[in-house]
Amino acid sequence: MNWEQLLSNQRSGQKPKEHDISRSAFEQDYDRIIFSHPFRRLQDKTQVHPLPEYDFVHTRLTHSLEVSSVGRTLGKRAGQVLLERHKELKDKFSVHDFGAIVAAASLAHDIGNPPFGHSGEDAISEFFLYHDQGKHFKEYVTDWQWQDLTNFEGNAQGFRILNKERYQGLKLTYATLAAFSKYPRKSLIDSQDKERRSQKKYGFFQSESSLFSAMAEDMGLIKYGDNVWSRHPMAFLVEAADDICYQLIDLEDGCRLGLVSYDDTVELYAGILQEKFDKKKLERIESFDERIGTLRALSIGVLIEESCTLFLDEEENLLKGIFDTALTDTIKSTPILQDIEKLSIEKIYRARTVMETEAAGFEVLPGLLAAFVTAAHEKMNGGVLTKKNQSALRLMPSEVRREISEDANMYQVLMSCIDFVSGMTDTHAISLFRKIKGISLPNG
Repeated sequence: MNWEQLLSNQRSGQKPKEHDISRSAFEQDYDRIIFSHPFRRLQDKTQVHPLPEYDFVHTRLTHSLEVSSVGRTLGKRAGQVLLERHKELKDKFSVHDFGAIVAAASLAHDIGNPPFGHSGEDAISEFFLYHDQGKHFKEYVTDWQWQDLTNFEGNAQGFRILNKERYQGLKLTYATLAAFSKYPRKSLIDSQDKERRSQKKYGFFQSESSLFSAMAEDMGLIKYGDNVWSRHPMAFLVEAADDICYQLIDLEDGCRLGLVSYDDTVELYAGILQEKFDKKKLERIESFDERIGTLRALSIGVLIEESCTLFLDEEENLLKGIFDTALTDTIKSTPILQDIEKLSIEKIYRARTVMETEAAGFEVLPGLLAAFVTAAHEKMNGGVLTKKNQSALRLMPSEVRREISEDANMYQVLMSCIDFVSGMTDTHAISLFRKIKGISLPNG
């Protein structure tokens, strides 16, 4: 792989454009994402803790903004060195281009996540695996398509959303799309290489496979097999930005909620800061929240430096596809991050409120899917629709209804139903579920 090719501003279905120094295509990507409907919905999607009770914990929206901020810094720092190493790039690119690509990809990294956190992914998968209204669809789809449905993946849904015309036709550059794609493989592969971080999950559905293939070819990504490629090097920076933020900021939220003690939190942040930790200076800050916020900010700075240094040290191996490990799994602070993760699993992610949110997701999402896929299937069969299914269809957006017809592909119809349900906010999903089940009625 080479950097000039990896920094392509090509957009799907469009002719390449000259690089605009005043406002690059990559900066346009950032703007397109931040003004899009799917991004705005992240303000009412759970990050870890339920949203209504605590106004200071992170939603998917605030998390994405923070990851993007860290990502921009990582990209610009790496870009500054890369432009010195590869002077031929200076005529076409600036340090801001590297920052904008990582910032835009980071901004979108959670855009495909359904309501109710990661349990929402499991709830969608289990609907097709175990629920009577879902599992019978296996006979209508291919093995690859069934794997997409029964192993629903937010990363692949994100790639789908970013490339669907009805989501304002974002048409991001290939460079941003590739940096977004942490898992450049399909869902069903013959053998997963567990040593490669990029193969841990999958990054696109069959419905977007031709688009992903075209992007990978244009980027010059290394092909390892049928619909399996190497990562774009900057995907490692996007992943690092996400890892840094969720590890450190979930810990901060956990401390503020009283799930993790103040002393334990300080000790973990101090483990990252090492000689930069100044207890006396910290204690001069009156507010405990301000103390924790200060330590979190300083710790982010340390992890950015360590991650960027490793990225640049491994540049050659990244371009050859040899290095395929999460940056935060290989830096000096990795042991402390592992301690933070262990504590977070024990005290934060398994807190009662988090478990209650997950339990709700396992009822709400399958309930919504049952209503909509049943109605869609009946419409596709061309028979007389029951009144119940007519009502369910009318609740779906007009663009989704247009995708459901007698001559439609069953897989695509099911994916359209998933688009609708997974795109809902937590509040919308709960409200619509209660109305469909007759638990509540519309106001007014």
